[in-house]
Amino acid sequence: MRASSIGIVFDCDGTLLDSMNVWREVEDELAGRAGVALTAADSAELATLTIPEAGAFFHGRFGLGTSPEQVVGLIDELMLAYYRERSCERPGALAFVRELHARGAVLSVASSSPQSYLRAGLERCGFAPYLRAIVSVDDVGASKREPAVYDRARNLMGTPLKTTWGFEDSIYAIRTLRSAGYRTAGIYDCDLAGSYDELSALCDIAVRGFDELSAEAFLALAVG
Repeated sequence: MRASSIGIVFDCDGTLLDSMNVWREVEDELAGRAGVALTAADSAELATLTIPEAGAFFHGRFGLGTSPEQVVGLIDELMLAYYRERSCERPGALAFVRELHARGAVLSVASSSPQSYLRAGLERCGFAPYLRAIVSVDDVGASKREPAVYDRARNLMGTPLKTTWGFEDSIYAIRTLRSAGYRTAGIYDCDLAGSYDELSALCDIAVRGFDELSAEAFLALAVG
């Protein structure tokens, strides 16, 4: 099997970009403006939501803003500033992506973030030239609780399901990928997304960071 038959769909936040902390900063900022403190259950639920769903969450549950759309506008303002000015790669992620591309693998991103965030962050951090496709859940009208965003990315890459991998840090997204027939690689970020032990138990491969997985070793496994 050639490397060109291998497709890889990367998550963005917490996988390629070291950006999960800013999402938590924004959640805390919104909670503060609403005069509430988020529980662990609130944070876990927010981790699975799209931006419009998060706007509805803060407006409906805590009464923030005059409408869910106003909350979404506030999220956009805070997040776009981050992606344009402060976003950074996870250590080793760009080198890993660049080497996979050089060896012929076909790469894409599927994310819960809007296209405007993705384009800004992936271009700032140098990933964009190596990606065949960048797909947001907004493009397919479904969250990562369903496989539509991964399927769209795979279709744009043109790779078979049986040779397409999903790289994720979130347990709920890994479950979606596995249920849809994708092979999976877990990249540990934090226990809120999924513990390393949980990722190890569920994924074909699990690592704590890109320093533990070379492109050569990954492709040897994927092609073999």
